[in-house]
Amino acid sequence: MARRAHSRGRKAAQDRAGSVPVQRHERRNQLRTIDADSAEMIFSGVLDLLGNLGMQVDDPQARQILVDGGCREDGHRTYYPPELVRRTMETIPRRIEFFNQDGHLAFATDDKTPRFGTAVNCVQVLDPRTDIYRPCVLSDISDHGRLQDALPHIDMAASLGYPSDIGAEDEALASVRALLNTTRKPIFFTGHDEHGVRAIWKEMGQRVGGMAALADKPIGLDLIGPISPMKLGEETCQRLIMAAQLHLPVVCYPAIFPGMACPLTLAGAITQATAESLAGIVLSQLVSPGAPVMSGSSVMPMDMRRADMAIGSPEYTLAGLGAADIFDYLGIPSWVGSGCTDAHDIGPQAFAEVSASLHGTSVSSTALTHNLGVLSSGRTGSMEMLVACDEMAAMASRFSAGILVTKETIATEVVTRAALDNSFLTDQHTLDRYQTEMWIPELFQREGLENWQESDALDMSARLKEKTLTLMQGS
Repeated sequence: MARRAHSRGRKAAQDRAGSVPVQRHERRNQLRTIDADSAEMIFSGVLDLLGNLGMQVDDPQARQILVDGGCREDGHRTYYPPELVRRTMETIPRRIEFFNQDGHLAFATDDKTPRFGTAVNCVQVLDPRTDIYRPCVLSDISDHGRLQDALPHIDMAASLGYPSDIGAEDEALASVRALLNTTRKPIFFTGHDEHGVRAIWKEMGQRVGGMAALADKPIGLDLIGPISPMKLGEETCQRLIMAAQLHLPVVCYPAIFPGMACPLTLAGAITQATAESLAGIVLSQLVSPGAPVMSGSSVMPMDMRRADMAIGSPEYTLAGLGAADIFDYLGIPSWVGSGCTDAHDIGPQAFAEVSASLHGTSVSSTALTHNLGVLSSGRTGSMEMLVACDEMAAMASRFSAGILVTKETIATEVVTRAALDNSFLTDQHTLDRYQTEMWIPELFQREGLENWQESDALDMSARLKEKTLTLMQGS
């Protein structure tokens, strides 16, 4: 019998969304892709690159800070002595906290519960109302905020695109304002220069009672990137210096392309990316020891057949896991990219790539995962894909929780009590846990074939669209 798909309206989506209690699981499983001995080998390579090849540092103020701190300058390059790198790493905070606009703790970088966020500045969006790929506009950013505020497994908000209807000098601040007006969650962002980012920090400070209050309970995170190979640009330096002076959190890491701007091997790409990240982190700590700074690694594997990015590839996830292991070994907070796909539509490839990467990074050495909701190798932001990612993040979080073994969960007393008459179904042990022991999906289906064939419920695509449109309206 053919599958029927008839919409039953917004109330049906709301009923389904409220039918299952939201579960956030603490991670007990952890995957290591790089062990301590290998991490030390990579760190030795990092020190070799920073000490012998050095960095091109384009900002005069940054160069002076580095030289005053113990670096050596020769021509157009700045060389970092190993002892300076090790010394400044000791001042990096091991834990960075992020807060909602109401002042309540949202999450911290060392949480046991996996935390998730979306992406920034995709060049286009997939409109969930029309199914058309088009440039992002400012009203989309407000939709993004409302949607992310409603999704229970999205912990940190961002703009999935940049508004093409706003001038380049104003679009970053306008995007952050739109998010601040539509979600209470912490926001990560990026800007064009030090002046634009300063305006964003000022806007956030006004929302929480001033810059001192913002530094005490930050609601934002600035994304800053070195330039590969081995360069700190002027803008990057200025934003690192400003954030350190204001004691506001930044994440410093490059977007790096193996075989094009770094070695093709994952170990080589991670080594170079870590060196570039640490070059900026050292600058931050020389400006203000203890300034909140974190890192990561956006190693972007290329399918060399067409020189296309492959962020749905296993290598993208492995590179992120490996970088997280390195920074965990070094004691530096980090995050990892995941939940994104090379597919252009929300179909089998997208679900397969996103699910695989989210299950991998949910057991990584960091609590924080970003880039959810991205299609087209990072070029397209999709709110429908983000809703699907929220579901898969919940599934991955449950996987990361592993198996809790206690006297209560071993439950020999339950077996003794219920085995003789096979009363497990009605035993109090079962009744107390049937809603929480097993992860319950909202979008994915579990039902018998005949019920599925006879049901007039929406199919997966329609359920996803209905939920997305409902949540976008903030109802």
